[in-house]
Amino acid sequence: MNNSTLPPRIAFLGDYLPRLCGIATFTHDLCEAVACAAPSSDCYVGAVNDRVERYEYPPRVRFELQEKDLDSYRRAADFLNFNNADVLCVQHEFGIYGGPAGGHLLALLKEVRMPVVTTLHTILRDPNAAQRKVMDELARRSDRLVVMAHKGAEILRDTYGVPDAKVDLIVHGIPDVPFIESSVFKAQFGVEGRKVLLTFGLIGPGKGIEYAIEALPEIVRRHPNVVYLVLGATHPHLIAHEGERYRLSLERLAEDRGVKEHVIFYNRFVSLDDLKEFIGATDIYLTPYLNEAQITSGTLSYVFGAGKAVVSTPYWHAQELLTDGRGVLVPFRDPAAIAQGVCGLLDEPARLEKIRHDAYAMGREMIWPAVAQRHLESFQRARADRKATPRTAFAGWTLGNRPYDLPPLRLDHIVRMSDGTGIFQHAIFNVPDFHEGYCTDDNARAYILCNRLDELGGQPPQEDLGRLATSYLAFVAAALDRTSGRFRNFMSHGRQWLEDAGSEDSHARALWATGTGAGRSHNDGHRRLAALLFARGLPAVEHFSSPRAWSFTLLGIHEYLHQFPGDPQASAMREALTARLVRLWNECSTDDWPWFEPSVTYDNARLCQALILSGQWMPHDEALRIGLASLRWLVSIQTTQAGCFRPIGSNGFYVRDGARADYDQQPLEAQAMVPACHEAFRATLDPAWSREAKRAFEWFLGRNDLGVPLYDFGTGGCSDGLHRDRVSENQGAESTLAFHLALAEMASAEHLITQPPGPAR
Repeated sequence: MNNSTLPPRIAFLGDYLPRLCGIATFTHDLCEAVACAAPSSDCYVGAVNDRVERYEYPPRVRFELQEKDLDSYRRAADFLNFNNADVLCVQHEFGIYGGPAGGHLLALLKEVRMPVVTTLHTILRDPNAAQRKVMDELARRSDRLVVMAHKGAEILRDTYGVPDAKVDLIVHGIPDVPFIESSVFKAQFGVEGRKVLLTFGLIGPGKGIEYAIEALPEIVRRHPNVVYLVLGATHPHLIAHEGERYRLSLERLAEDRGVKEHVIFYNRFVSLDDLKEFIGATDIYLTPYLNEAQITSGTLSYVFGAGKAVVSTPYWHAQELLTDGRGVLVPFRDPAAIAQGVCGLLDEPARLEKIRHDAYAMGREMIWPAVAQRHLESFQRARADRKATPRTAFAGWTLGNRPYDLPPLRLDHIVRMSDGTGIFQHAIFNVPDFHEGYCTDDNARAYILCNRLDELGGQPPQEDLGRLATSYLAFVAAALDRTSGRFRNFMSHGRQWLEDAGSEDSHARALWATGTGAGRSHNDGHRRLAALLFARGLPAVEHFSSPRAWSFTLLGIHEYLHQFPGDPQASAMREALTARLVRLWNECSTDDWPWFEPSVTYDNARLCQALILSGQWMPHDEALRIGLASLRWLVSIQTTQAGCFRPIGSNGFYVRDGARADYDQQPLEAQAMVPACHEAFRATLDPAWSREAKRAFEWFLGRNDLGVPLYDFGTGGCSDGLHRDRVSENQGAESTLAFHLALAEMASAEHLITQPPGPAR
């Protein structure tokens, strides 16, 4: 390759050493290999951090971003633009970037001006909705996509519609090691004279190591000199959630099966030099992984290219690499087959040796210098494919093109309004009003907020968010009367329930919250409790008459079905409630009054949102049509001539053939419009809906009839309403939660609302 055509500045983005994960190792090795292959190019790295404390990165790392801080992705884009990077090489794995399905990465890709080459470490054949949207946008904003196996290109074509011409197949790189007999390395590990089986990498349940241990009694019976070496630290994220439970279970299993003298656990993340020696001492490598949909395995590539025989389950990468007798494939979760595969190789030394030589020969195409050249060729194609664009860093920085700047998250007032029981209903100015006590409505909203913030990441610290979420969920759990199956609503400051059953709306909000916890919570205990509460509270809705209760329940059902798709009770209730809302519309609506009831009252957009969701996911064409039509009308009657959002006032609401109330405007109405409009956008891809969501959100910030913000940037609270001549001076829970739920919705939806302008509605 002509050095004069190489990109002068090559930026890499991904996890990076000394962070302990496979992507960090890959990014490091690729960057160093490209730097060696293109010495005239300036190669540097943007490292993704998964913790507040930074890592001690080497000088190659020029900028860092926080995994769960959306703004840091935009700052990273600014850095790349200002430094005129000629190409950006992104390492993509859903779990290493923040936001739903790692969508925060899109905030960076939307703003960078240089060609983007994205290496896909995971390619899902059956993505969920969020993963699909992120993947589609990632493919659209990348100039080239790199896959490491033919299966990856096939899935990109068949599942995501990516043309083959946009995809480069480049195998996983490996270090170049000599072909040496394993006996040379065994003495230093104290295993001389023994046959060594090896599994290495970050340890976790998906590795299937328990099945290899289950196979050991039969292997040892036939080959008593075998030792199984499990090399690698437990994955840091697994350590944070459950400690060494998995590793300890493996150790107990080895003891129970009588093979503890034949198993060595080396609990350390080893350097590349050490790893070469461990691989050198290996006779047979085992990868008993449990998931077929693994498109690439760096550990498999390493040992295969080093000329080692492999016994593996048939995940996608193994199928490609080990076909035609280049290794042994065994069924998933089958200890007997693993034993037969290992013993078959040990019984036939000549066959084992041939497999080793064939693997080593093929591995010469996989060494990092060769892989670096292939990446440089991909970079060149990306630059050639990219149409000429201005290099000016400020190009496209008008307000119309820049992302909408959201206020920073500030939960001071929510924390101030909460105690060990839950969140207080009301405030006097910005001070909690103990006299009014608590209610399920607000604790349900607060629990939903915690789950949304946990997905978004960033502030507050996870332990603080977990503590708040636990209190709010505990309140909702206590609210359920286990005998009647009804949620109570009001509780005094002395923790005395003030009623036997709450309103239909409050019951349904509790279902919405528990459905959200069941579908979204990352806390296993929360998720199980929420699912239990949801199941116990759902039957009561059968007898409800409130359209809003039907709608809140539908929102909860859709959240619940994320985790439990096809649940018969939830699915049946969704069909019934959707049919009720459709029937209500057909009975009440006219050309002049396209609404569900003779009056427009409170939380109005939730009826539209519930039908739009049902319409998309059941699917139900009539429900989707009604949801969009009713929301379109609601937008029209809540927009002033000046173009600001004006919700129906609670001081009289809006009765058909009567005058609408313009005041008192409630934060609940603005909050409800934001997710409803975003759902309309997702259903239609019409960007006018995202503009309506933004209009409603800006009501909180001062784009309203009085031009005065309701959100208090100093306290993190929100005023209880907008009156004709002033804003309320009180900052209660409902209003403050309404703002923060709207803010979380704006932040989570931002990376999905990336389509070019389309036709007006």
